[in-house]
Amino acid sequence: MNGFEYIKIAAERGSKLGLDRITELCEKLGNPQNKTRIIHIAGTNGKGSFGAMLSAVLSESGYKVGGFSSPALTDLTDSFRINGESISSDDFNEVMADIIPLCEDMADKPTEFEVLTAAAYELFHQKNCDIALIECGMGGDTDSTNVVEQPILSVITNIALDHTAFLGGTIEEIALHKAGIIKPSRPVLYGGNDDRALEIIRNVSQKNGSQLTLADKNRVTVLESDIKGVIYSDKAFGRLKSPLIGSYQKYNLANVLTAVEILRSEGMNIPENAVKSGIEKAVWQGRFEVVSRNPLIIYDGAHNPDGIIQAAESISTYISGKIALLIGVMADKEYGLYPEILGKFIDKAFAVIPDNPRSLDSDILAAAFEEKGIDALSCGSVENGFAQALEYAKKRNVPLIALGSLYMYGEFRQEIKNYELRIMN
Repeated sequence: MNGFEYIKIAAERGSKLGLDRITELCEKLGNPQNKTRIIHIAGTNGKGSFGAMLSAVLSESGYKVGGFSSPALTDLTDSFRINGESISSDDFNEVMADIIPLCEDMADKPTEFEVLTAAAYELFHQKNCDIALIECGMGGDTDSTNVVEQPILSVITNIALDHTAFLGGTIEEIALHKAGIIKPSRPVLYGGNDDRALEIIRNVSQKNGSQLTLADKNRVTVLESDIKGVIYSDKAFGRLKSPLIGSYQKYNLANVLTAVEILRSEGMNIPENAVKSGIEKAVWQGRFEVVSRNPLIIYDGAHNPDGIIQAAESISTYISGKIALLIGVMADKEYGLYPEILGKFIDKAFAVIPDNPRSLDSDILAAAFEEKGIDALSCGSVENGFAQALEYAKKRNVPLIALGSLYMYGEFRQEIKNYELRIMN
């Protein structure tokens, strides 16, 4: 049985919070999570962009950098990256060959995400990575990534309401879960702007004797910006170019540059030229990503109210006039808020059902927009929705903006490929 087949079996075990299974599995592996320097990243939004930029900076500095994030965007292997490149299927199967027998030897067998987490820690150890950036899947304290004992840096990008069924219905409750990644005497970076969350994070940091650094959101200013990229000015690093264009990326960049300063204080050699070249080379899919310029098609994996608000700000910044909206979300999201946030931009909305058992029915999603007086069509599959939304966008000469779950991204990219093939032929 190869690794991909085993992951399907593990997925049938569902999702369970808690660290007992992952702790047992990592112990059987010899605790690889403690054999590589780890930057542990939690937060409601911004984890992926933060990780992509910081990974590129560290790679440009000469380090071999592992990266683990979820969900996978186009293929299971793209959850695992080394110096920004997805690992091969062979690499995945090789590390899984070591892990599968240990999983099967456990009385309480690990879940899909626990197996993937253990695979990430073991892979980066086997590949002799100098450092690895590990993203929490959900929350922090009981997330399976939270078995690392002494991270070189713990990062909480921001705090907003999401996964409330698991993490609690208040900012304070969610902050407490995410603050669970803070470890004794290890530095912490908080990049959010919610004072309620900050109070929780500061208290947990003090109890752990951990130095807390707050990112200065005003350190970065935008000099120039269009859909091709952004030029920033930073108080410490001067002029910086980035291809990541979402208006929220300046806040992620401020977090990254603050993290660089912390890592330097921890003894890492990160030259200024590596910071500049890393930021300029950083690539991250699914975050206000321009996937086509003619016609203009943009994908943003905004999937919770905070993300949708940020996506709306980006639309306002980069798009003039109305848009065709393709949207698909999970049923546990506060989708009823989205029409109000996005309404002024929408010419017509096309609701779809991402290929995930937690997806919201497109009829319900379309009705939420219709109730706010927004023209909306329930399309069912992503394939059908993309075809209708693209035809409408081209006919009306408006941009097509796709928003919603990152679980939809793989299907969306396949439809883009199919469209490009039709154009070529």
